[in-house]
Amino acid sequence: MSQAFAAFQRLLPQHRLSRLVGYFANAQAAWIRRPFIHGFARAYGITLEEALHGDLDDYRSFNDFFTRALKPEARPLADDPAAILCPADGKISQAGIIEDGRLLQAKGHQYSLRALIGEHAGDFSGGSFATVYLAPHNYHRVHLPVSGTLIRTTAIPGELFSVNAKTEAAIDNLFARNERLVCRFETDHGAMLVVLVGALIVASIETVWPGPTSPYRQLTHSRMDQAFARGDEIGRFLLGSTVIVCFQPGRARLATHVRAGADVQMGQSLGTLPG
Repeated sequence: MSQAFAAFQRLLPQHRLSRLVGYFANAQAAWIRRPFIHGFARAYGITLEEALHGDLDDYRSFNDFFTRALKPEARPLADDPAAILCPADGKISQAGIIEDGRLLQAKGHQYSLRALIGEHAGDFSGGSFATVYLAPHNYHRVHLPVSGTLIRTTAIPGELFSVNAKTEAAIDNLFARNERLVCRFETDHGAMLVVLVGALIVASIETVWPGPTSPYRQLTHSRMDQAFARGDEIGRFLLGSTVIVCFQPGRARLATHVRAGADVQMGQSLGTLPG
């Protein structure tokens, strides 16, 4: 089934389909946005109890609804100041050690960190990583796990395969093939990578800072110098996707509950920083 689903995706005009759906998802006309929003909410059992705006008709477009803000108290941050915060709501796809510069994608599938971020990654070999998959019903804003300064971003064009478990198990180097934005932060505990991976359908990646607009047309490196506190919003996805967080060796201890299949929420602890 996984191989058939992957083969079907290879036949799709991924970017054209995603841009077409994206056009309607951004439309503000009531006859477009209302069926889109109400139908999606019914299909995925979405309630607005935690949302800042509690009425489906309060949203200007489907994208506005999909990236909805939550009430401030909906996602409390872990009390321990040494805690590494989960960057998003979703499910742990994989987590563990970056062995010989490679990360685990799915059982029997590994991929190169160098291929993922588009540059030498030796300073992260032996470090820790966690991959969070955001399903369509999840809260879709991405927050910073550890306070730090954004020093560089790399926008990498690519394909737009789905990033669910079936596709992860069927397509080698999935995350290193899809469109993605690599963000490198300097923290008091060494460098940290936060990689936002695009996916099929709407695919857009948005950030709170000005930068290349998704879909990315070309490889773009941007020097940055912007400080963020732990828990600050850094970006959002328009439809489900994946966030990968990487730490250098000895800089992070992942908690025992951070394992494949575990449900997580933004702000909860993924582990601790040493010292």
